[in-house]
Amino acid sequence: MNDQLFAAEFAKELEAETTSTLKCLERIPMDNPAWKPHEKSMEFGYLARLVAEIPLWITHIIKHSEIDFATFQHKDIKTTKELADHFKENVSGAKEVLLGVKEGDLDEMFYLKANGNVLFSSSKRSQVESAINHMVHHRGQLTVYMRLNDIAVPSIYGPSADDKNFGG
Repeated sequence: MNDQLFAAEFAKELEAETTSTLKCLERIPMDNPAWKPHEKSMEFGYLARLVAEIPLWITHIIKHSEIDFATFQHKDIKTTKELADHFKENVSGAKEVLLGVKEGDLDEMFYLKANGNVLFSSSKRSQVESAINHMVHHRGQLTVYMRLNDIAVPSIYGPSADDKNFGG
């Protein structure tokens, strides 16, 4: 599959996952961001922001060819609205970049770094392809955190125990 077709299809897949992800993020209260279900788990606020930022990774993968843990800028999220808006902005940016991909762009290398040291490298295509799986994985974690905090879990691929009629 050529790069433009792949990127356009991936933009559609990202859009397909956006509604369910947004329904989750719009329910996350940011009043207890340090809560975590276990000492080895991520903090609730960090996990929610991570889900909201993964589409931004797609933009960085394609446009900048790297993400460095030391310099990657995280938005300071204080409210549920800021969280949802950050996600929507990141999805919009990712779709714009994906729809602008030219042939050969995704064959270039992507580098994951920490303080300039390369931790991992692979083709941009491979990293873009895994980004949505990464987002869906962490969204699943987020729904567990929601359940443990008595936050209604929305329908994702079918009804949840809280949204039996897909009402969200």
